[in-house]
Amino acid sequence: MITDQHMATDSGLPSPGALVDRANHLVQTLATPSLVQLVLRLALAVPFWRSGMLKWGGFLRLNDTAVTLFSDEFMLHLPGGPYHFPAPAVMAFLSGSGEIMFPILLVLGLGTRFAALGLLFMTLIVELTVPDGWPIHLTWAAMALALMAYGPGRISLDHLLCRARSHAR
Repeated sequence: MITDQHMATDSGLPSPGALVDRANHLVQTLATPSLVQLVLRLALAVPFWRSGMLKWGGFLRLNDTAVTLFSDEFMLHLPGGPYHFPAPAVMAFLSGSGEIMFPILLVLGLGTRFAALGLLFMTLIVELTVPDGWPIHLTWAAMALALMAYGPGRISLDHLLCRARSHAR
């Protein structure tokens, strides 16, 4: 913090350094780490959840469009390719399952680091499928990596379970 500029100026107004300190304190108060981690979890969960909801026609029943996308539309853009996805029905099922389960875990803050790892892996597959989408994929990867590195924060089931386990000892 700026400590040598806290004196008031001749006009009785706070110095620029004091104003910067106050503004920094206000920003830090508003953007607590746990709030930031909660927002990261929600922001990463939403696009995957929305995509996952479009793939299902009922409980554990993929709709026809999901399988068609993986068999006819989606291609892996690898060197020498693009290539069709292997086992499109299986890939559609795994994709749809991950896009529903991982966001639920993120929103709850349960197994957060592993759910973020799963969505990071899915993001890499999406990038290989839609390479022109790299700006948004990079954002998803950054959010997933932040959650993997810093965890879910205090507003999570992971935190509650960790506290309960430490109190039980």
